[in-house]
Amino acid sequence: MKFITFVHTTNAAEAGPPPPALMQAIVALGMEAGAALVETGGMSDTATVKVRRSQLITDGPFAETKELIGGYAIYDLPTEAQIVSWAQRFADLHRQHWPQWEGEITIQQLHGFDMPG
Repeated sequence: MKFITFVHTTNAAEAGPPPPALMQAIVALGMEAGAALVETGGMSDTATVKVRRSQLITDGPFAETKELIGGYAIYDLPTEAQIVSWAQRFADLHRQHWPQWEGEITIQQLHGFDMPG
């Protein structure tokens, strides 16, 4: 099963940039995950396009925000319990190496579909 995780930072303005020790720990965790970690990356800035009562509403482009999705990872794992464990370990690295960071990791299962050719 494939899963995607999103790292939500809820205090982006106060937390500042991630420390090098955190980034090194994240790389080590990724190496440990091996082939189960399909793809990962950081994200910055945000824009939102919404539909409300048949109207398109755009917030941005790329307005500063206190809350930010700072990164994602895609895993291919056999069970839901395993993705929860990886997400907990990732969150714990933040707790250990970046104590001023506050946020959450969201997990969603991915379901593919064939695009017409």
